[in-house]
Amino acid sequence: MQIKQTVLRSVAGLIAAIAMLGYGLAGVALAQEVRTGDLVITQAWARATPGGAKVGGAYLTIENKGTTADRLIGGSADVAGKVEVHEMATRNGVMTMRALDNGLTIEPGKTVKLAPGGYHLMMFDLKSPLKQGDKVPVVLDFEKAGKVTLSFTVEGVGAQAPGAASGGMDMKKIPEHSGAKM
Repeated sequence: MQIKQTVLRSVAGLIAAIAMLGYGLAGVALAQEVRTGDLVITQAWARATPGGAKVGGAYLTIENKGTTADRLIGGSADVAGKVEVHEMATRNGVMTMRALDNGLTIEPGKTVKLAPGGYHLMMFDLKSPLKQGDKVPVVLDFEKAGKVTLSFTVEGVGAQAPGAASGGMDMKKIPEHSGAKM
């Protein structure tokens, strides 16, 4: 009887350990960290796209732990014809978006966040829709650190951050929007 209780406790402990390990690995998958040169890249995610969409947006955080600046020049992905670095900004009350032809500089000791409404990656000529829950491999090209491949987690169509609930973009909540009636 005592042996049976000992075995049951051991089995229960093993099951608990496996469950905790699984939970820990799930956290690692959500918090992917990629190091290349002096750069640390985290929170790589993209928004899902509706069927037929030919463009998609992707976001990430880049930290430069070095002593010299680096520059994100662009990228590539099997799912897209091209990947460019873009900036959204509000100028004179009008929201604009433009490609950063010279790339995006990551100064030494600084962190740059690519997020909706600011710097971001644009994926053009999508070959298939980006579906929520998918992982999309993207190769980023840095001036000094070179090429690095990472996996972007696809979030909902209107997501504002990785792991955020999906929903539409409420233009009325964007500061200094053009004032168009919604």
